[in-house]
Amino acid sequence: VQLQASGGGLVQAGGSLKLSCVVSGGTFRDYVMGWFRQVPGKEREFVAAVSWSDGDKYYGDSVKGRFTISRDNAKNTVYLQMNSLKPEDTAVYFCAADGYSDHVSMSLIRYDYWGQGTQVTVSS
Repeated sequence: VQLQASGGGLVQAGGSLKLSCVVSGGTFRDYVMGWFRQVPGKEREFVAAVSWSDGDKYYGDSVKGRFTISRDNAKNTVYLQMNSLKPEDTAVYFCAADGYSDHVSMSLIRYDYWGQGTQVTVSS
């Protein structure tokens, strides 16, 4: 299973970005999908996750109301729409797939497959 994240970049505070993650080599519709982020010297942080049906969604406290996770099972793709970006959102963003659970988890140890990460930089 391979995950390819894209869509990162440099944006001013208050702006928006949309990340995409395409999954290949597995049965995408069976996976719980998540987004995490990490800055140097800190632990990887949960951002958002979505169930296989796109029905259950969970968000980290720091992004609630600003970020939206969604998925398109026909395109094997999960998205992260990020609005009202803040400098503290600067990080490498990783998509991840949980291939064995039937419920959404915010714990990174539950995720089996990871993408390579895409850099998001928010300037003040």
